[in-house]
Amino acid sequence: QVQLVESGGGLVQAGGSLRLACAASGLTASIYNMAWFRRAPGKQRELVAAITTGGSTNYVDSMKGRFTISRDNAKNTVYLQMSSLKPEDTAVYYCAARLTTINTYNYWGHGTQVTVSS
Repeated sequence: QVQLVESGGGLVQAGGSLRLACAASGLTASIYNMAWFRRAPGKQRELVAAITTGGSTNYVDSMKGRFTISRDNAKNTVYLQMSSLKPEDTAVYYCAARLTTINTYNYWGHGTQVTVSS
């Protein structure tokens, strides 16, 4: 059974940093493209950052320079380092995985809450 478990969320002041982790089980993360999404209150879910099996990364423009996605295939874990956090970054952050041959992320975690206070 595939499981993605996020951790590292919490309450932080504006300008602060957090590091999210997504531990994958039931799959070999090295053959999956991984991504972080988020859903802010009253808004649709949006892509934050993605990383391919080869380590290529992609970021939404508003996150570039502030967020860094990385992966440790030996630990089956993907990370999202977030810095210079803003109140508008407040959201539930979700980890997702998809095989390289599929365009849709078909495995999702339950999410971790990130709250940025002003």
